[in-house]
Amino acid sequence: MRTAILLFSLALGAFSFADEKDWKQTLKTELPRMGHRNWIVIADSAYPLQSGTGIETITTRANHLDVVKTVFDMLEKSNHIRPVIHLDSELPFVPESDAKGVDSFRQELKTLLKDRKVESLPHEDIIAKLDKAGKTFKVLIIKTPLAIPYTSLFLELDCGYWGPDSEKKMREAIKAKAK
Repeated sequence: MRTAILLFSLALGAFSFADEKDWKQTLKTELPRMGHRNWIVIADSAYPLQSGTGIETITTRANHLDVVKTVFDMLEKSNHIRPVIHLDSELPFVPESDAKGVDSFRQELKTLLKDRKVESLPHEDIIAKLDKAGKTFKVLIIKTPLAIPYTSLFLELDCGYWGPDSEKKMREAIKAKAK
């Protein structure tokens, strides 16, 4: 029993340390190492602590939308990666009467995401993609204190200097050469 209590206390201590960790420094350190197929998630406070081997969760007391803006600012300075943005398809249907502040959040997020392509998927489908990715690739989750459901932003990283059109042309050239 004493061993269980000691292990629990150590786990709580590690969680507290993670809570104080400087998320900006972690992101700054991780971004150069990350590439296509890695993920960055800016998660609301109820987001689950995922346990995949490649999944790291850090917490911050920073404003959720400030974290989104900072992550985008850092990504824009990286020429090797670009984000493919995923949002929960449930977000437009969350009523203000059940989640105070959701209307304002959606409006501010829309402003931050203007001119960016966004894909909406059911929350469970995105979680499944993260679980799968976390088995092989790094997933960095930055958990904020926001208490509004379905507000997590999921960034699937892709190559910043080689896009889908270039990949398609190359694959067609390979196919043509094989004939």
